Amino acid sequence: MPVRHVAAIVVFAVIGWALCAATIGIGFAVATQAAALIVHAILAPAIFVGLSSIYFARFAYTTPLVTAVLFLGIVAALDLVVVALLVLRSVAMFTSILGTWLPFGLIFAATWATGIAVGRQGRTARST
Repeated sequence: MPVRHVAAIVVFAVIGWALCAATIGIGFAVATQAAALIVHAILAPAIFVGLSSIYFARFAYTTPLVTAVLFLGIVAALDLVVVALLVLRSVAMFTSILGTWLPFGLIFAATWATGIAVGRQGRTARST
């Protein structure tokens, strides 16, 4: 895979991760931990639907499934290294279904479903 294709995937995933991190950071500053985690679980897939829509409409270097795996892998790696190891100095966040695993699953599903939907729209538009 060419470097520019890898770079596009990494940039979109990092932007999504940063927006999710901002959601959590702002949420913890203005609300309870539970409320912040619920809002994050709602906004994380929405963020990745938006980013995936752009990625699949303009680039689509990878299939929806591969993109979902890559986006989630990058997000999870950043959460592990930056958040858990560098900021929190603990991997306890990975014991939280609401705080970690639900958003991960929703990010994966949102990216995959968006890729499928955008792909169908593109095929429909090209055939008419």
